[in-house]
Amino acid sequence: MSVAHNPLSVEVSLPAEDVAVITAEGYLDVDTATELQHHLANQLHHGRRHFLLDLSKVPFMDSSGMSIILRAYQEARDLPGSVHIIAPTPAVRRILDLTGVSITVPVSESVEEAMARIIQEQG
Repeated sequence: MSVAHNPLSVEVSLPAEDVAVITAEGYLDVDTATELQHHLANQLHHGRRHFLLDLSKVPFMDSSGMSIILRAYQEARDLPGSVHIIAPTPAVRRILDLTGVSITVPVSESVEEAMARIIQEQG
């Protein structure tokens, strides 16, 4: 018997022309990861180059979620662009740290911090 949980809800805001803040709420796992992937692909299609993934309301993430984050990171890097993880919950942060994803993909505590990093990278 599978564990029932709420579907992932995703909201997108655009603080700058080429920046998308993608806020996920709920479990980011094999059953819901395509929802996040769809929103990332849509923003990429519309010319966004920088993606801020707010994971502050994601209590659980499995390898499916990590795979999508890493794929987005690779695609953004080729633009060139960037992916930043914003305020992951302690459980998600632990997974990111244990798998080394947090070494590759920058983790910020706020959208403002990530935006400052983007501006600094563009130099």
